[in-house]
Amino acid sequence: MDEYIVSARKYRPTSFDTVIGQHALTTTLKNAVKSGKLAHAYLFCGPRGVGKTTCARIFAKAINCLTPTADGEACGHCESCKASDEGRSYNIFELDAASNNGIEHIKQLMEQTRIPPQVGRYKVFIIDEVHMLSTAAFNAFLKTLEEPPAHVIFILATTEKQKILPTILSRCQIYDFERMSVSNIIAHLKNVAEKEGITYDEQSLALIAEKADGGMRDALSIFDQAASFCQGNITYERVSEDLNVLDIDNYFQLIDLALENKVADMIALFNSIIARGFDPGNTILGLAAHTRNVMLAKDIQTLPMLDMSQQQRQRYQQQADKCTTKFLYHALKIMNDCDTSYKMSNNKRLLAEITLIRVGQITQPDDDEPAAGRSPKRLKSLFNKIIASRPIAARQVAVAEMKKNNNEKTINENENVNDNEVPPKGIKNLSTGGDKESSPLRGNTGGMKLSDITISISSILNRKNTKEEETDEPTTETNDNSHFTEEDLTREWIGMCNRMKQKGMPIAMRLRNLTPKITEYPAIEVVADNQILLEQMMQIKARLQKTMRNALHNDNIPLTIRLAKSDEVRRYLSPKEMFDELRKNNPAVDTLYNKLQLVMEN
Repeated sequence: MDEYIVSARKYRPTSFDTVIGQHALTTTLKNAVKSGKLAHAYLFCGPRGVGKTTCARIFAKAINCLTPTADGEACGHCESCKASDEGRSYNIFELDAASNNGIEHIKQLMEQTRIPPQVGRYKVFIIDEVHMLSTAAFNAFLKTLEEPPAHVIFILATTEKQKILPTILSRCQIYDFERMSVSNIIAHLKNVAEKEGITYDEQSLALIAEKADGGMRDALSIFDQAASFCQGNITYERVSEDLNVLDIDNYFQLIDLALENKVADMIALFNSIIARGFDPGNTILGLAAHTRNVMLAKDIQTLPMLDMSQQQRQRYQQQADKCTTKFLYHALKIMNDCDTSYKMSNNKRLLAEITLIRVGQITQPDDDEPAAGRSPKRLKSLFNKIIASRPIAARQVAVAEMKKNNNEKTINENENVNDNEVPPKGIKNLSTGGDKESSPLRGNTGGMKLSDITISISSILNRKNTKEEETDEPTTETNDNSHFTEEDLTREWIGMCNRMKQKGMPIAMRLRNLTPKITEYPAIEVVADNQILLEQMMQIKARLQKTMRNALHNDNIPLTIRLAKSDEVRRYLSPKEMFDELRKNNPAVDTLYNKLQLVMEN
């Protein structure tokens, strides 16, 4: 039995022409070999599995080839090429900087650069994962990299270019490797499958390519795994099961149900997905990515951005024809809000279900017709009816309050209501404007007294005022002109700051440290300590002024906010300075300090 070699190693490119997805870079390197214009240092950077180290080995082989081809490829037959293929070349050195990142390893490497090559023209040093070198190793490497011997070429490879010192970057030719496109990965997997005698369907290879996320090595590893699981017959269903990937049919079905407002069916499908072990958050993220693809498929200009097989692209186009642009935008916003709030949510599944409900109600009409999702949008028309009937509701509440107060008086005080009692002259009927004798309200309340009516209405008004105070919202001005003092101003200012603090406003503590003053009655002035606080206060100046007017019952109050002058800024005292000030103002404290022979530390 032959030794098994994984596909990532077995089908590793051995020439520039066999490198997948990096045509521009390989063409540049071939031209450099063909023309002989070689730099002394190269930096290959990009994501994992896109061919950085492979291209470095091919390039090193081509540089030392004794008989290169006309287009800059290595011949593969000379002694240098054979030694390189068999791993016994003395002109190509590889160093893994992830495990050899110390200064001593770089010094050993620098010593080898002094020895010229025995066969070929150059000694090539390939340093993989170069960003893992320590700072000391980078500094030791810097001088040799700046002025290396004429027979030395460095090829550095890394996945994190931002971690390399700028002084290193400035001395290298930088080549940025691209991620593999899905179409390129599918084409290469087809070639590997045919050589291995494995049957497949294109949709399964597309799923493998999407799972690889632009890395050819990852794609080949997943391909080997799927081939082993499917026993040589790779199908989409079996690959989905092996990789535990949610079938894309579920996303298509969820969008179709949302367009039909079938929220109950959406929740049932979502429940079946969760029952199979998929995370609710990942499901919503997958649905968001699917919706984004549908949106891209809706316009011919963005259609090429769908990096997938032609069969899947056509399916997305078909669903895009059903969806309106407004629906797609709204759905993406809802799912993005879910992603933002997901980590903070205590009930993550409920949040995901609410998100699906909202998506399923985007196209639902706003009227009272029953919908498949039993939408809360029906509350909208209900609220409109409540607002329209607000005067009637207020009158009913007033009558109920009067009845309640009247019954309590009757039970607790055992008072006898005199039905013949006549109200004071000038009191009119509350409903019709007539006299008390013709009042239907009197008949409904069992002969309620005028004082009872006053108490009931006052209780309703007090509730309204209490609610306004709790919300700390600016209320309607009352046309008052009451007198207030500095003490009243300070008290109401602190009260306002405390209410703001309870609502979590960060500016509340800063405002509490300020002391408003009466300049020319009733004008109020507040002095801000710094420019930042001044700008924050100016943004809410109208709100502060209205709150002070309501709290002090004076609608003529003008509020002025200005920046403190240099001599008005209070200097913060140290503990020792505060104690010295206390001794100066209180002789008894100074006497006690001297008798006890205390020492105040700085």
